[in-house]
Amino acid sequence: SYDRGSTFNVFVGKGQLIAGMDKALVGMCVNERRFVKIPPKLAYGSEGVPGVIPPNSVLHFDVLLVDLWNSEDEVQVQTYFKPEKCPRTVQVSDFVRYHYNGTFLDGTLFDSSHNRMRTYDTYVGIGWLIPGMDQGLLGMCVGEKRIITIPPFLAYGEEGDGKEIPGQASLVFDVVLLDLHNPKDGITIENQQVPESCERRSQTGDFLRYHYNGTLLDGTLFDSSYSRNRTYDTYVGKGYVIAGMDEGLLGVCTGEKRRIIIPPHLGYGEEGRGKIPGSAVLVFDIHVVDFHNPSDSVSITVNYKPSNCSVLSKKGDYLKYHYNASLLDGTLLDSTHSLGKTYNIVLGSGQVVVGMDMGLQDMCVGERRTVVIPPHLGYGEDGVEGEVPGSAVLVFDIELLELVSGLPEGYMFVWNGEVSPNLFEEIDKNRDGEVLLEEVS
Repeated sequence: SYDRGSTFNVFVGKGQLIAGMDKALVGMCVNERRFVKIPPKLAYGSEGVPGVIPPNSVLHFDVLLVDLWNSEDEVQVQTYFKPEKCPRTVQVSDFVRYHYNGTFLDGTLFDSSHNRMRTYDTYVGIGWLIPGMDQGLLGMCVGEKRIITIPPFLAYGEEGDGKEIPGQASLVFDVVLLDLHNPKDGITIENQQVPESCERRSQTGDFLRYHYNGTLLDGTLFDSSYSRNRTYDTYVGKGYVIAGMDEGLLGVCTGEKRRIIIPPHLGYGEEGRGKIPGSAVLVFDIHVVDFHNPSDSVSITVNYKPSNCSVLSKKGDYLKYHYNASLLDGTLLDSTHSLGKTYNIVLGSGQVVVGMDMGLQDMCVGERRTVVIPPHLGYGEDGVEGEVPGSAVLVFDIELLELVSGLPEGYMFVWNGEVSPNLFEEIDKNRDGEVLLEEVS
């Protein structure tokens, strides 16, 4: 048979062989080698085979069993690893991505997806695979490892595949399932951790800043905002991100953590991108740092107001106040308390961001309030390098300590106290008949 380059394929015990060989093959294992001696009466007897085997010849066979199967065999599945968590198993019409090593029963490798460094991607149960593999993949979990043994009549049959697989060959596939989804799948949201205080949830048109770890279903990390030490900032529901993420970011609170599982038709599709293979299910573990809407104005919450509040701050007033500045997630940015001195400004003069000018309006001395400033009224898309992230919502806890009323309209200054009759001459230090700003200062 070696000279012919093909195995001898036959059913045992059905009269297709000489009687001695029928007996000799019974009880053999795959890869077992036997030396078989058959007397003439159990071989070709007194007649022999003209031109090949003389009459009354004793025959000697050196037999190596390569493969065996029975017409009543079914697909055999041996699971040798199964993850503890198995939320979903392969069903008919699911799309799967898996790696495999394909061997014959004697261990000879005929194919491997690992060698190609590319998974085998296919639908299950709709005829895209040989029948035995269609059966063998059913019920698998992502991460599960199986050995699937398939008889030839559920594989490539009598003809083989015309290339690597000979006719009548049993096949053994060592399979690890990396991914599965169904074309009907939508996104899945899991492991939600929602802060107790959730006064507002994201809507279409909001701008979000969030951190994420992006993995494949088997846990392989393909991207992380944490590794860049920078949040991912985007509008929601506007098509700036993949469709599944657009949907998954709706309805979140600041500080919320959630897992968003996105099927490929709502992710990067059949082509994939970068480290993301085609037809891959994506898993994003996100943490929402803050969000706002471009239409937002300053939000003011009064925490304490003195009962005697007759004078309210207005544009032009000189204010002294303490503040704690933080991000929406509570990260402290700055505090006058740590500096041991107040922050002093003329209200409405552009000494602070626009949102703070608005937030300090109409305050009483002794009043405490929380002012939330969206980025377009704060430090904008650029932020302050090393201090305030770009597009960050700011939270200021403010206490007004002192208020000095501003000048009446048209006045440069007001003299408090007794006025000297020679005031002009006293101010005009250089005696040039003009009072310069430097002389007033």
